[in-house]
Amino acid sequence: MDFDLPPDDDPRRLDVRAWLAANPEPTGRELHDAGYVVPHWPAPYGIDADPMQQVIIDEELRRAGVRRPANWIGIGWAAPTIAMAGTVEMKARYLDPIFTGEEFWCQMFSEPDAGSDLANLGTRAVRDGDEYVVNGSKIWTSGGHRADFGILIARTDPDVAKHKGISYFICPTDLPGITMSPIIDMTSAHSFNQVFFDDVRIPASLLVGEEGDGWRLARVTLANERVSLSSAGSLWGEGPSANDLLELVRQVGGTSDAVLRQRLAALYCEAEVLRLNRLRTLSAQLAGREPGSEANIQKAMADDHGQHVMELAKEIGGTSGMLVGSGPVGRLDASKEEGTTENRLTTGQFPGVSSIWHYGYVFSPALTLGGGTFAVQRNIIAERVLGLPREPDAQRGLSWSEARAPQGA
Repeated sequence: MDFDLPPDDDPRRLDVRAWLAANPEPTGRELHDAGYVVPHWPAPYGIDADPMQQVIIDEELRRAGVRRPANWIGIGWAAPTIAMAGTVEMKARYLDPIFTGEEFWCQMFSEPDAGSDLANLGTRAVRDGDEYVVNGSKIWTSGGHRADFGILIARTDPDVAKHKGISYFICPTDLPGITMSPIIDMTSAHSFNQVFFDDVRIPASLLVGEEGDGWRLARVTLANERVSLSSAGSLWGEGPSANDLLELVRQVGGTSDAVLRQRLAALYCEAEVLRLNRLRTLSAQLAGREPGSEANIQKAMADDHGQHVMELAKEIGGTSGMLVGSGPVGRLDASKEEGTTENRLTTGQFPGVSSIWHYGYVFSPALTLGGGTFAVQRNIIAERVLGLPREPDAQRGLSWSEARAPQGA
């Protein structure tokens, strides 16, 4: 496809700008009714936008300082899975409130004892008439304390191969028996939780797809997750990008340091490669192909890139970078005028902090762990893209976590 973006007077841009002029502060409902939340979806949810039209809409919303509803797990991960495998009733009940942001969603996949091998999960869901009784625990549940619903995978058949005994559920978070314990990370933010299930009864009508088909559906969700986590923002698609950092450097007159200039140029090159690969991935998705190994490649590259952005921002800050609330060109103020780069970068994962740069740097080591660790991503790329043989431990039937367990464990 042609990666050159259409000019300023392109009719598609003008249409979006005209709508934004008439709706300068659109609600989530108004954005959804216009088809701008998921423009690549067919009506009534989107406008069947082709890849370039979607990029144009994204650019124009960003230019106007308009954000889609902050419901990234619901919009990016739950909705595509429900659309693919859910019943007609599920689609009618859940999709609209997801896209408008009226109902917030979380993901209940990872477990404390499963390590990097998600298929090793132990949370059980036992059929009891018209309900499933769920017991177990999930961890690293982003936004669970604010969520109305979660996408949950649990083991429904312990007597078959581990990948075949898993099922996928919609889980209301207000069901009796669900409790959450906050996980405060070293940024001081409360974004993660551990979730406990004690005889939680989920209606069988909330099973997505067939019983035992959860692993396939979870892989679809994770592929969409890896595409979402690899968008332009350095912190899993949120927060500042390399271009934001470069613009701040330009605003203070650039730099005459030859080494720093080279590092900034290298950062720009990384960002451009990722941008082009995102467009390729987007093109594949909108052509009807599920995200595949290219999503793993994108995430592996984007996680390292995010750490590079944050590390360089700290170095540019010099000694002032030691201060909480500092940015790459001094202290940034979250009370800046709405829509400015500084203010926009304080939203999302870190609401209300005085500088996303400082907190982003502290958070950035997690980038290569969440959503599939750097080691797992590289194993997938080695096997599925390069055609290399599996690791010796995997060939013997051991999981990644089993192979690395201490002797006698």
